[in-house]
Amino acid sequence: MSRYRFVVATEPDQFEEIHRLNYRTFAEEIPQHRRNPERRLVDRFHAENTYVVCELDGRIVGMICVRDRRPFSVDEKIGPFEEHLPRDVPRPGRPCEVRLLAIEPAHRRGLVILGLFRRILEIGLERGYDFVLMSGRVANLRMYRALGFRPFGPLTGTPEAPYQPMFATSRMFALAQGSGALTAALPAMMARALRGSPGPDAPA
Repeated sequence: MSRYRFVVATEPDQFEEIHRLNYRTFAEEIPQHRRNPERRLVDRFHAENTYVVCELDGRIVGMICVRDRRPFSVDEKIGPFEEHLPRDVPRPGRPCEVRLLAIEPAHRRGLVILGLFRRILEIGLERGYDFVLMSGRVANLRMYRALGFRPFGPLTGTPEAPYQPMFATSRMFALAQGSGALTAALPAMMARALRGSPGPDAPA
């Protein structure tokens, strides 16, 4: 049985671990932010984020967050995201943005990614979201396509760390509505897409 636990972060010590994992991922591993002696990075939307974390033996080894307040990070980079959607995509009613997927290198495996996405999708269903945005690292697009995300709009980020805006609709959420459906469906899709260890995604 897996010792990984996937929970919503609510405690100050969890948030402190989140800030430090955020720094290791998006300042040290991917140079999107300047390094600092505190080795700590508080996301600019921290107060509005809901974080799902993966814990192992009481320590956070992975995280992801969701936020539903506009403008989204994607909006700030490409303008209102709706202007870039394919014509066959209905206008979203309650969109949200998933960001800050970060996993410690020793734990970058399908089980952790699946657990994080499963819990974040459950939260989406509970809140009535019908559309998910994210920025996926270009190197990991196969994995996100397997999860049901579609690319749209121009690339963002930098030449060293390019990101692709992506979206998923409520059809993906429907996978989680049946008992165990999401858990049953995603591993097969992931198995076809995963090659090596996926790195961090969803820039700050």
